[in-house]
Amino acid sequence: MLLALAWLAVAAVPLRVSGQTATTPAAEPLVIGETFTMPSVSLGETRRINVWRPPQWAVPSSGMLPVLYMPDGGVQEDFQHVAGLLQVLIGNGGMRPFLLVGIENTQRRRDLTGPTTVESDRKIAPVVGGSAAFRTFLRNELKPLIAARYRVTGESGIIGESLAGLFIVETLVLEPSLFDHYLAFDPSLWWNAEGLIAMGTERLRALRGPRKQLAVVLSSEPSIVAPAERFRAALSGADTTVLSWRMSTMPAETHATIYHPAAMATLRALFKP
Repeated sequence: MLLALAWLAVAAVPLRVSGQTATTPAAEPLVIGETFTMPSVSLGETRRINVWRPPQWAVPSSGMLPVLYMPDGGVQEDFQHVAGLLQVLIGNGGMRPFLLVGIENTQRRRDLTGPTTVESDRKIAPVVGGSAAFRTFLRNELKPLIAARYRVTGESGIIGESLAGLFIVETLVLEPSLFDHYLAFDPSLWWNAEGLIAMGTERLRALRGPRKQLAVVLSSEPSIVAPAERFRAALSGADTTVLSWRMSTMPAETHATIYHPAAMATLRALFKP
């Protein structure tokens, strides 16, 4: 199904202009990608997936593309502006072409958080702590379906902000083989009394296997910056031949504004042609 910015197409209607009757042109949907739904056994519900493809001239001669997955990937969420960044950066030679796959939310705070023992954490949503099931959905259901529907390589990354950033860092710590590139902006590492930081210290030091990339970009939000800086120590213990990582700050940005500028800078840096 085509993914459109405008869902309403209207027939031409009369319009009175300066005493005369004119006819307005019919409106049509503005298509930017494709959208489909898929039933998920792991999540026990149907999920909507939005896909943006680079223009054909930018696709390699093999026809194969790496994939960038994004939580918060609904049309009313972050899909449109991230797709726009890829369009501009691929078009002007700022990054390699990727297929963008957005996962629209149903219960965001359930899917993007791990278990917590902190009572105040549990109050942010009726259900939290579902990140393991969401990871299973990505691994066992969505990634195989994308490979069946589109011509893709084995290379993949994941991009997101805030709780999605938390999920991305958690995935690197718990299941690093799931993606090759991890892009996390203002990750909510305060979750569960910063339990992921303690876990990451040990696991990242023991990380082996194909090389991974992590990019963390922070705003000026103190509650985000402080735990992220403590996470830096965990990252510093990792073997740099196995994990290439960078952590930077954009002091002029807030938690509400960090995603777009951080994504532009990070996509350029990690995916140079």
